[in-house]
Amino acid sequence: MKPLTVIGFLGSTLDAAKFGPSRWNKWRPTVSICMQEDLRIDRFILIHGSYHRRLAEFVADDIRDVSPETEVVPHLLDFDDAWDFEEVYGKLLDFARDFPFDPDAQDYLIHITTGTHVAQICLFLLTEARYLPGRLLQTQPQRGAPQPVGTWGVIDLDLSRYDSIATRFAEASAESASFLKNGIETRNAAFNRMIDEIEHVAVRSRAPILLMGPTGAGKSQLARKIYELKKLRHRTGGAFVEVNCATLKGDSAMSALFGHRKGAFTGAVQDRPGLLKTADKGLLFLDEIGELGLDEQAMILRAVEEGCFLPVGADREAASDFQLIAGTNRDLVGEVAAGRFREDLFARLNLWTFSLPGLAQRREDIAPNLDFELERFAEREGMRVTFNKEARDRYLRFAEDPAALWRGNFRDLAASITRMATLTPTGRIDTDIVDVELSRLRSLWTGAKDDTDLLGTLLSEEALARIDPFDRVQLAFAVEICRRSGSLSAAGRKLFAASRELRKSTNDADRLRKYLARFDLDASIIMATRIP
Repeated sequence: MKPLTVIGFLGSTLDAAKFGPSRWNKWRPTVSICMQEDLRIDRFILIHGSYHRRLAEFVADDIRDVSPETEVVPHLLDFDDAWDFEEVYGKLLDFARDFPFDPDAQDYLIHITTGTHVAQICLFLLTEARYLPGRLLQTQPQRGAPQPVGTWGVIDLDLSRYDSIATRFAEASAESASFLKNGIETRNAAFNRMIDEIEHVAVRSRAPILLMGPTGAGKSQLARKIYELKKLRHRTGGAFVEVNCATLKGDSAMSALFGHRKGAFTGAVQDRPGLLKTADKGLLFLDEIGELGLDEQAMILRAVEEGCFLPVGADREAASDFQLIAGTNRDLVGEVAAGRFREDLFARLNLWTFSLPGLAQRREDIAPNLDFELERFAEREGMRVTFNKEARDRYLRFAEDPAALWRGNFRDLAASITRMATLTPTGRIDTDIVDVELSRLRSLWTGAKDDTDLLGTLLSEEALARIDPFDRVQLAFAVEICRRSGSLSAAGRKLFAASRELRKSTNDADRLRKYLARFDLDASIIMATRIP
């Protein structure tokens, strides 16, 4: 076994006793440690103040009597105020940094039964942070046992050793991650890993966070959930302040962000605190931060790093202690290279960067988000709406297909569900409502006004009348993909992206040509109208 060193404070009250045999009838925590039959202590670092020097010598002599093999090393440490947390922690930190610890050769126990409550807390924190590389030691008297001996116990701060505690921590972390996802049981593994990491950062750090991703990927919603999680964990006490930087233009941007003084410019009839000041002690979410001008970026950087900024027209700086979350759909690396975004601000934001995937990259999450949007509709409108099985299956086949563009990402999905839920007269979405919605989505993504407009240039009215409405929207979609593709083969690869993987041989152009021929359409004529 390695030699064992105990580090602890002298207990000015608990360790005190009158000289004489009667003192051995009293439990004294520092002496009792060295009286334990199952604990061999090779060295005891006894921390005390100048005022208690004689008591320290007295206790050291008693330790030598009961445990001759223990070397007692008095360590003088004075505090101006033993209840001042900053002073006590600072001096104990200096002690820990200067002490010649050798964890490979020795074991260490940190005794936290003696000393003021502030000292005990500081010893705990320094041990938890590994400035004191040991385990915590507690002692206490025990009824029915020899009074001076008492009992002892070791607290190992390696929580992985405690299955029940580790399980509770894991459950709490999972609950927080679910909270960030609005309770949606998402299935995309990469997205779930990212949310787990965001959960850790949200509850442990106040550093800036950068959320990147396309419009509609959920950056604003995630920023608000991060704030709400921090508030639940008592990590922030101020307000959540959100601003879309794309709406801030010209001189008004400076005023909106940093505030202004009365008379700073025409129309400034009174002082304005500004959004940064409003976010003091809270969280500021700057969405589309790439839209800010370089001057505003420079002031944001200083506010983040130093907590102060100069309001418009002021000669005295204002202060604000806030956490920044920035969102953008731009490639900030490219913006920095082009000189449109400050490199130093990007470096500051880039400590915690998370890229939110669009809906097209998370197709397996469409089904749980569909249910979430229906629940939101019920809460908002006071009416519960559901799908029948055939309608739900048809919608999901379309939504999860690689050909579904989802250009607006989750905003497109939310709007789609809201339209169908609103249009159903019975509270039950059927295939007719789904078919109308799928036609609308195809038109939205392809830019076509409606199916007849698109097909009317290729087919007569009689031919159009013979085509079922469902087939008509499919055909219009296929024609639009052809017109936007470089070749018939390229269009076929897009349209048959899933089924082509299941075929032994693929001739996408021929397959598409035959599909169009079913409706008396000539593929070569359609390709001649290709949109460059």
